[in-house]
Amino acid sequence: MKTICVYCGSSDKTPPVYLDAARQMGRTIAARGLELVYGAGSTGLMGAVANAAMEAGGRVVGVIPHIFNTPRLLHTRLTRLEVVADMHARKARLAQMADAFIALPGGFGTLDEFFEILTWAQIGLHQKPIGLLNTHVFFDPLLRWIEHAQMEGFIYSEHRRLFSVSDSSEALLDMLENHAPPANLARWVTRDEE
Repeated sequence: MKTICVYCGSSDKTPPVYLDAARQMGRTIAARGLELVYGAGSTGLMGAVANAAMEAGGRVVGVIPHIFNTPRLLHTRLTRLEVVADMHARKARLAQMADAFIALPGGFGTLDEFFEILTWAQIGLHQKPIGLLNTHVFFDPLLRWIEHAQMEGFIYSEHRRLFSVSDSSEALLDMLENHAPPANLARWVTRDEE
């Protein structure tokens, strides 16, 4: 694991606890000698995680679509910046570059990115580790929904094991480094029993 993709919110209206956690994640990624890849934003948690990683001596690569390549949104001090045509190209490029993925708290865009990369793992397009940083129990309602969907038969048990959860940056990175893809991932296609 050399490169971590971080998905997170860009809102400037979040409580400080989330910004602090993003900064800690950036510092932890840099301290481990990992490269951070992310959406190239300068605001909210996006700016916090990137700034902290760079301040700690880390490398940060941003990928931004033309629509967001504006002075108010673009982070201009990154190690490397790639400007791509659209959101689809951005997500594909981040997925290509990353060895693992972490979602920090965020809104629609963060969940879109998390669930797309999780779905790609579910259908066998990659076997890279995925994590949720559950700062201030932010993702607890989502985890309850996932448990409910699994209990109702919409998600197989092995699909829940496709991602790890922790409220600690250090612990979550340890989980990702030790991740092993679950067995029986094709069962939902073949309809074989466990």
